[in-house]
Amino acid sequence: MENKTDINEKKNTNITADSSKENTVSQAAIRKGLTVAVTIFATILIVSIALIFVVSKKIDSMAGADAQIKLSAQGGFSCEYSEAQKLYPYGDGVIKVTSERIAYLTLSGSEVFSTTISYQNPQCVTYDKYVAVFDRDGYSFTVLNQDGVMFSKPMENPVKAVQMSDSGFIAVISGSSESYGEVALFDNGGNQLAVWTSYNSGFPVCCAFNSDSTLLAISTINTSGAVIVPFVRVFSITKNDKGYDVVDNAVYTTDDNVIFASVCYVGKKLCCFTSNALYEVQNDNLSKMNYDFSAIGFVKNVGNNLFVTYSDGISQLNKLAIINSSDSIIYNSNIGSKIVCVAQNGGYYAISVDRRVFIFNTSGIITDDYSVDEDIIRMNFLSGNKLCVVSTGGVHTLN
Repeated sequence: MENKTDINEKKNTNITADSSKENTVSQAAIRKGLTVAVTIFATILIVSIALIFVVSKKIDSMAGADAQIKLSAQGGFSCEYSEAQKLYPYGDGVIKVTSERIAYLTLSGSEVFSTTISYQNPQCVTYDKYVAVFDRDGYSFTVLNQDGVMFSKPMENPVKAVQMSDSGFIAVISGSSESYGEVALFDNGGNQLAVWTSYNSGFPVCCAFNSDSTLLAISTINTSGAVIVPFVRVFSITKNDKGYDVVDNAVYTTDDNVIFASVCYVGKKLCCFTSNALYEVQNDNLSKMNYDFSAIGFVKNVGNNLFVTYSDGISQLNKLAIINSSDSIIYNSNIGSKIVCVAQNGGYYAISVDRRVFIFNTSGIITDDYSVDEDIIRMNFLSGNKLCVVSTGGVHTLN
């Protein structure tokens, strides 16, 4: 028989072994619990970071614009709303137009030069290096550049519209009591080159020069018959030893009863726009293009791409479509509820809509998106791709 001492030693050994086994199990459980806890913590941390990222992106998305701009804090000068309505961005500053005076101001508001006028309804048109101010339904117009007044001309008939070219040619559309109207052509020295009087083609609506000022297209609308008939007449402008020759080049029409409210050249291609469609001269024919534009707003040529704002109907969101020189739409998207104005230079297009200003390059990529704190009246690009904005609070610049 074993003695009590041996029995006790065996019991102690068993207790020690059981205890060691329990400790090992306990430590393993603790390690497992810590692993699970660390895994859960890491998972929660990753999810939290992801949520923070998503929420921040959502906040940015809700904010909308890339930058919130306080216009009063930008370069320029402040003025009253009534004063701002008289200002037009041009050159390196603004043109101020009133019934009695035309003045060129710097971006700080200092006057560079001015000239007196007497216009009942002055209208201002800026084009590249030139500015034309005319008295709508009046009998005079004035052309300026950044150096001063180039010339001022009286007209025999009431002026309806003025169009300029890159070379400084001026086309003046006037009414007439003896015809449907006329278009007078002037060079950049104020010399009258030609006058075309419309006896059969109808009322002159608008006109446009091509890029090298060798062609002038005039849209007219004839209402003498049972249905309206549109005509687009093209005149060639060639330089000779004594000046310029201006002669008929082509006449286009269509069986559609439409009005070409605007025309423009895209490279050598002549484009004509109605209120809801685009027509192009192809193979000496005026053809309607297959685009779905219900209501066209602004049309601009930017780097030989057409930027067209339109909507699908009344109270619908406005859209922007960009058509390249191959007649392919490279951009087409909603742009906003209320379009205020647009501007363009050789490489960029700016559009003011719903207190936002979007800047596009010629490829249809948004390069800048600003949210502004004031209503914009008009805007234009100045030198160095600087955008000059005339708002209800004054003149400001965005780089």
